[in-house]
Amino acid sequence: MTQPTSPAGNGTDAPSQAFIAACRDAIGAAHVLTEPHDTGPYLTDWRRRYTGAACAVLCPATPAEVAAVVKLAVEHRIAIVPQGGNTGLAGGATPDSSGAQAILSLRRLNRIRDIDPHNNTITVEAGVILAEVQSRAEEAGRLFPLSLAAEGSCTIGGNLATNAGGTGVLRYGNTRELCLGLEVVTAQGELWDGLRGLRKDNTGYDLRDLYIGAEGTLGIITAAVLKLHPQPAARVTALAALASPQAALDFLSLAQRFAGPLLTGFELMSDFCLRLVGHHFEQMRYPFAESHAQVVLLELSDSESEEHARALFERLMETALEDGLVEDAVVAENLAQSRAFWNLREHIPLAQAEEGLNIKHDIAVPISRIGHFITETDAAIAEAVPGARMVTFGHLGDGNLHYNVQAPEGGDAKAFLAQYQSPINKIVYDSVHRHRGSISAEHGLGQLKIDEAAHYKSEVEVQLMRTLKRALDPLNLMNPGKVIR
Repeated sequence: MTQPTSPAGNGTDAPSQAFIAACRDAIGAAHVLTEPHDTGPYLTDWRRRYTGAACAVLCPATPAEVAAVVKLAVEHRIAIVPQGGNTGLAGGATPDSSGAQAILSLRRLNRIRDIDPHNNTITVEAGVILAEVQSRAEEAGRLFPLSLAAEGSCTIGGNLATNAGGTGVLRYGNTRELCLGLEVVTAQGELWDGLRGLRKDNTGYDLRDLYIGAEGTLGIITAAVLKLHPQPAARVTALAALASPQAALDFLSLAQRFAGPLLTGFELMSDFCLRLVGHHFEQMRYPFAESHAQVVLLELSDSESEEHARALFERLMETALEDGLVEDAVVAENLAQSRAFWNLREHIPLAQAEEGLNIKHDIAVPISRIGHFITETDAAIAEAVPGARMVTFGHLGDGNLHYNVQAPEGGDAKAFLAQYQSPINKIVYDSVHRHRGSISAEHGLGQLKIDEAAHYKSEVEVQLMRTLKRALDPLNLMNPGKVIR
C-alpha cells in the first residue's frame, strides 16, 4: 500500500505548513487548530488507549469545505483522519504519532436537513449527535431506533463509519440497515450526492454500503438519509432469570415465536455482571431474591396498546415458566422501572471500569453457537489464567457478545494485562474463528484489531479489501493504518 509522503514533524515541515496555510484560506483560520491546548482533546481516543499527534485539526462547516480540504490533502500528500464524536472503542479516529496526519473533525456539519414523515426518512449531516436525531424523529411522531451508550455524544457520521449496532439490532438492524442514502467526499475530493431516500434502487453497484463500516478509509461521509419508523404505542420490559446461556437461547426462540417483530430487545447478562454493578453502584440492587446464572432483559414494542403487550408478555412468561426455561421473572410496572432495568445493563461497562483494567472483546458468533462458545472459551481461559473473572453480556438476539475478562480478585490488574492480554485474545479469537464468528461485531477494527482481522480472514477476502482500498484511495490518504494495511 502506498504510504503518504509527508515526513514527520508535528506540522513544522514544509508540506504540512503549506497545507495548513491553504486550509486556513479554504475554511477560515479560526477553524484550523494547531495549538496544543486546542488540538489535545482530539488526539486521544475514548478509552485512552491511543494518543497520536497531528499537524492540525481541521473543522469545516459544509460538505464543500470538506471536499476542498481533501483536495488540498491530495495536493500536499497529507493523510486525513476523519473524526466525529471521538467515542470509538478501536482507535479508528486517532492519528498516528508522526505528527504528519491531519484530523478532520465533522462536528460543525450538524444540520438536520429534512424530515419526511410520509417517506419515513430524516436527512442529517455527519456531525449531528445521535440523541438529536432521536429527539427530532420523536417530535415528528417517528422513531429512529439506533440506541447505544454513547448516544449523547457520538455522531451519525461515526455511527455509519463503524456500522454501529446497539440494543435494537434484533428488530431494526445495524446502522447499515437504517440508512437509505449517503453524501460522501471521495478520496479525490469529489462530492458524491447519493442522498436518495429510496427503498428500491437497482441501478448498479451499491456504493452506499462500501462506505458504511469502512471507518473513513475509502472516503468521508458528510450526510445521510436515515430510515424512521412509527413510534410504538407501548413498550414493556422484563427481566428473566435462567440457568444457562443455552436456556436463554431456548427462551429467545420461544419469545420470537410468541412476539415475532414485537421483540425489540433481548440482552444477556451473567450473574457476575449484575453482582459487579451492585458492588460499585449500591442503588442498583440485584433484581431477584436468589442468584441465577444468567439474566435476560427483554423488551416488546407494541403498535397496538400496552394492554395488548402485557397480555402477550404474560402468556410468554407463563409458558416459559411451565416449560422450565425461566426460573424467575419480573415485569416493569412503569417507565421508571423499565429505565431501572436498562440501567442495570448499561452500567456493566461502568462497573468493570470501577473494578479495574480488563481485557475486552466485542465478538459475534452464530446465535445457535453462543452457549457452546461461552462454555468452551470460559474453560480455556480458566485453565490458562486460574481465577480470571468472566464478564459476559451483550445482545444475545443478534449474536453479539461483550466477552470481557477481569483480573483475578485482589490481583495486580496492570500486571495481568501485560502478561495475559495477548494469550487471552488468542484463546478468544481462535474460539470465535472455530465457531465461524467475527472478532468485531459493532465496534469496528480501527487500529486495535487490524492485524488480527488480517490473520483470521482468508487471503482472498484480505486481497479483495486491499483491491477496494487501492482503487478508491490510491494515495492511501484516507485514515491510513486503520481496517486494512
